[in-house]
Amino acid sequence: MKEHHSRSPRRPRGSEPGRDPARGRGPRPRPGGGRADGVPVVDVHDPGGVRLQKLLAAAGIGSRRVCEHLIAEGRVEVDGQVVTELGVRIDPKRQVVHVDGDRVNLDEERVYLAFNKPKGVVTTMSDELGRPSITDYLGNRGDRLFHVGRLDADTEGLLLLTNDGDLAHRLQHPAYGVAKTYLAQIQGPVPRDLGRRLREGIELEDGPAAVDSFRVVDSRPGKALVELVLHEGRKHVVRRMLAATGHPVQSLVRTEVGPIRLADLRSGRTRRLGRAEVAALYKAAGL
Repeated sequence: MKEHHSRSPRRPRGSEPGRDPARGRGPRPRPGGGRADGVPVVDVHDPGGVRLQKLLAAAGIGSRRVCEHLIAEGRVEVDGQVVTELGVRIDPKRQVVHVDGDRVNLDEERVYLAFNKPKGVVTTMSDELGRPSITDYLGNRGDRLFHVGRLDADTEGLLLLTNDGDLAHRLQHPAYGVAKTYLAQIQGPVPRDLGRRLREGIELEDGPAAVDSFRVVDSRPGKALVELVLHEGRKHVVRRMLAATGHPVQSLVRTEVGPIRLADLRSGRTRRLGRAEVAALYKAAGL
């Protein structure tokens, strides 16, 4: 007696489990950009949140239509998860979004400022001795701002101010290697081996310190302008290094912090950082 084997009805092409018949390729993303093929995913959808494309448009990424195309093309990530569904809602205060690999700030309460600190101003938000402080230049702000690193009272130049505590911490911690650039006026002439000595490291009372790069910007009889790049954050480190080589600083200006430049920002003035600048800071800090 012959044994009969029943056959399952043939499925229409493109209707295999987990496939999207409309697209005919790969597993269908779940709401929030997940996958239906058993790969662990992060559920980024927040029913009480705001539509992702609306937040991106408000952040200046592009029009609502442009942002929808970016999502559909898989160029947007939320909490490390690629999102391709247009119905996704997220919490802009809690979740992290990247577009084409660049982090986008969606929290409108976050503040990112560049400040050109004048000489004689102390790097504090208030001073018990009554000396001029950063707050004197910020007006009546209700938010608490962190300053990224310090500049001594006699040093002028670029300070970053933000209420993003995680970013501020990373930008000033030497472990993350965010470089700071300084212009120092010293007595000339500059010895030919000064750059080599500074790159190899100068022994200070609290340990050796070295610059990442050094160059002479201008040299005139009796004085010179030199540029130093380093990610050290110790107190007075530039002044102490140059003094240890026999070239004490006459004036000192910080011109760059990571990708942000002082440029033509006038002394005592602040400006808001642009979207691309904030994204560059996040990238420099590894966020």
